[in-house]
Amino acid sequence: MSQKPAIAWRDGVAPSFVILPEQGAWPDLLTFLLHRFPHLPEGGMAARLAAGEIMDDAGQPVRAADPYRPGGRLWYFREVPDEEPVPFEAQVIYRDERILVADKPHFLATVPSGRRLRETLLNRLRQSLDLPELTPVHRLDRETAGLVMFCLHPPSRGRYQSLFESRQVSKVYEAIAPLNPALNLPLVHRSRLVQGEHFFTSQEVEGEPNAETRISLLQDNGQLGWYRLEPHTGKKHQLRAHMSALGMPICNDPWYPQVQPDAPDDFTRPLQLLARSLQFVDPVNGEERVFESTRSLIWPV
Repeated sequence: MSQKPAIAWRDGVAPSFVILPEQGAWPDLLTFLLHRFPHLPEGGMAARLAAGEIMDDAGQPVRAADPYRPGGRLWYFREVPDEEPVPFEAQVIYRDERILVADKPHFLATVPSGRRLRETLLNRLRQSLDLPELTPVHRLDRETAGLVMFCLHPPSRGRYQSLFESRQVSKVYEAIAPLNPALNLPLVHRSRLVQGEHFFTSQEVEGEPNAETRISLLQDNGQLGWYRLEPHTGKKHQLRAHMSALGMPICNDPWYPQVQPDAPDDFTRPLQLLARSLQFVDPVNGEERVFESTRSLIWPV
């Protein structure tokens, strides 16, 4: 089965797909789709099928009454109504025939997820640079600004991704957060991070450490500190969770130490966390690569 559907992208957005399980026994495609997407109204799903918006691997529209065929796939374009525009731009600071490094603003998601589809760094770059096969080799939280590296040469993608997976990339972040006079900095903080009470957060628990961060204080104003953060591992929200656990939650963090009520983004209060630099040896040509963000945090906050 081909991995690439015969379906043109829409506004830089790739189609999504759903696999029809081998164990399925639904009488038709509409019944299966309503089971697979229970949050969608029956009328809405039937309307999408009638409009030809759900397709097979050949890019041909399927119909509601078409029989369910186990092992097949259906393709569609995700819809995100009323997606809020992010009023900041990313900058491309480096590009060659294999990689691209972008300097991401706060509030812009790296890739489509949840309520963010078109307002993402990946979608913007694919559209503006006409690079439909551009793929990130690592990610930043939506709230975090700074460097994100992409691969634009599919045969090389695995080699660059393996750099991050094997911890061969030196990453430096900066953050602004309260001071904790009880801590003697610099220090290396190790802990075990697991999923938090909210599915999108992380929390520390007892057990063998799986996350490590070196924390240094660059300057302070008596109340706040400007910190240098060097993660040795790459757990979800590692820096935000570690700083919070040490009594130094990063300024303007909507999730740590406590999840705030869901609300529209306040673009005047960005999370004070910046992916400042990336350094690694290029796995293709052996060159030493060093990239620096041109962005800055707000000091004092």
